[in-house]
Amino acid sequence: MNNYLNIIKNGLWTNNQAFVALLGLCPLLAVSNTVVNGLGLGAATMITLILSNAIVSLIRNLVGSEIRLPVFVLIIASVVTSIELIMNAYFHELFMILGIFIPLIVTNCAIIGRAEAFASKNPVAPSVVDGFAMGLGFTAALVVLGTIREALGSGTLFANAHLMFGEAGKDLTIFLIDDYGGFLLAILPPGAFIGLGLLIALKNVIDKRLAQPNTQVVELNIQTEKAPL
Repeated sequence: MNNYLNIIKNGLWTNNQAFVALLGLCPLLAVSNTVVNGLGLGAATMITLILSNAIVSLIRNLVGSEIRLPVFVLIIASVVTSIELIMNAYFHELFMILGIFIPLIVTNCAIIGRAEAFASKNPVAPSVVDGFAMGLGFTAALVVLGTIREALGSGTLFANAHLMFGEAGKDLTIFLIDDYGGFLLAILPPGAFIGLGLLIALKNVIDKRLAQPNTQVVELNIQTEKAPL
């Protein structure tokens, strides 16, 4: 159980693919102008991570080391193609908005990286948990950045939620400020870079604060041990 908790913590925080590994930044910055767009791409990426990790783990002992990377890419491409067809059929409007970034999930270094670094060396269950945690961490980054950019840029949250949730989603839109004129920079590419930079800085500050108590405890222990001398 502790092993699974460590895997989840690693994916959500310690080794978050967006805020720490800095992988998948192209789609992260491109589609995170709204919460719904970020959630849609994040869900597709997470499903890809889970399925590709599971398949790679299942065949890890059957594929030679000299061809493993091409095989991993073929597996990921097959999974992404299936997701692309499903989204085109059932979430067509969202699929059209996300556009090229759905098939480009194949080139996301986070996915091939987890297949190579984790799934190819571990059993199926931990690999699935790793894919879920890494995907959830990436989705969280997309949603948080999308929330900030949509709130500042348009003064709304969950705009166009019907693209994912159908007719029920039309009632989910939250208007934060009436007659808001909008802040154009927030929804343009420079706003994505600024927002991501601020979030990474915030995470680094939190990590530093969390590490301080441990440092103080170590110093106190050293002083206590030296006192009798």
